[in-house]
Amino acid sequence: MGLNARTLSVKVLLLGATCTFLLIIYSYTKPSFLTSVNFSEGMFNFDRIPGRCPPRAYGNGRWTGPHDRTSIPIMTNQSQALAFSGFEGCASSREFYWHLASDNTNQWGRFPEAQSYKWTVGPEDGCEGLKELNKENIVQDMVQQGGWLLLGDSITEGHFFSLSCILYPHVIATPNYTPNSYFDRAWPQNLYLNPESPLVKEMYIPAHFNITETPLATFRRIDLLMTPEELVRLHDTLYPDTHENFSLFSDEATWNMSPTEYLPLFLENGYSTLVISTGGHWTTTLFGGYGKNAPLVYEGAKFGIDGVIDFFEHAMRKWATDVQSALDEAARKDRGARKRQVVVRAYLPGHDNCHNIKKPWSEVRPEGSYSYNWGSIWRYNEVFEKILTEIPRKYPDLHYLAIERPGRLRPDAHTTSDCLHIMTGAGVMEGWSHYIWHYVSNELGRGRHSRVHT
Repeated sequence: MGLNARTLSVKVLLLGATCTFLLIIYSYTKPSFLTSVNFSEGMFNFDRIPGRCPPRAYGNGRWTGPHDRTSIPIMTNQSQALAFSGFEGCASSREFYWHLASDNTNQWGRFPEAQSYKWTVGPEDGCEGLKELNKENIVQDMVQQGGWLLLGDSITEGHFFSLSCILYPHVIATPNYTPNSYFDRAWPQNLYLNPESPLVKEMYIPAHFNITETPLATFRRIDLLMTPEELVRLHDTLYPDTHENFSLFSDEATWNMSPTEYLPLFLENGYSTLVISTGGHWTTTLFGGYGKNAPLVYEGAKFGIDGVIDFFEHAMRKWATDVQSALDEAARKDRGARKRQVVVRAYLPGHDNCHNIKKPWSEVRPEGSYSYNWGSIWRYNEVFEKILTEIPRKYPDLHYLAIERPGRLRPDAHTTSDCLHIMTGAGVMEGWSHYIWHYVSNELGRGRHSRVHT
């Protein structure tokens, strides 16, 4: 009987091993597995998972409402913008009420309706799995997975301010602009985990995360993604026969840093996501060499905005190549200890006559004429998307997010002083943060390594 029992045990073990082996073979060869694994990068690379709400699907939604968040029927003081927007407060103190669009009493009539619409998207739009925005979960991801570095012009600065409201009271902001409103637009603005937040006691904080020194989010003002000097050198290389009197730039003010400065900032300071957007300052006024009455650039050159967009494509191709190379080198050095990604948010044009429009649109409407380069912004976006997508896997860590449509449907949601900048609390910039959080944590999949494992 002992021999038979032992023989039976051996047979059971062999049968179990065979079933396990067949199950593994089936799992690795079924279509759903094959489509989720990139064999060119190794059998067990699970960084990417199939997307359930790709960027354009997110943009297929619609504004619904109004859905009032309070019972207050009209604005009687500027701080009510917080309640109308559903915020507990905002950590950033930079141009506080201008960002909330409550700094002009003549426009208080827009409240609370402008803050009462919700971007609604679902399976009928090709978007599934988009969870509700949850500030505690976003903060936890930033602490454990890595923070966000936001680079761009004043539109991105507005995005940073909005993020400081979404995450409040779990974050604090620097610098403090309250005692001194004078500022240099080049100053870095940061969000840090608030030591008084209840999350500090509730969530796991990695050993190398320093509450007072490790930012969850940082904004740097960078209008063109490259410095004027770098762009002049690139232009001279592309067009060596340029007219001797040609000058690429006018004397218009612009704020910039070189990728050689901000990429080390991104790669060496605990960030996992670089969020960039550009286009608004690529105009014929700043790029005066392509403006009216400018001397001939070179034989066969395109003039005006066409010439600027043509050069924009060359510049962004170089930028994308340099950034991906830096990411590859960083991954080699740390052996993939942290997954980093770059997301390029489509730039958003303004709406002329915006303050006379009181409700969202249901469809994007072409306008008869446009201020600045607004009528060509779609071309800049198209160029950037083409660069990042035309050759699959050329830029595996750079991702284009075509999520501008919700903002294009909100001519009623601009700040009081102009028709380009978006007010915080109307749902547009809050939607950017919501989708970026979803994209990096779900569409791309969580990285194999994070601060939790370091």
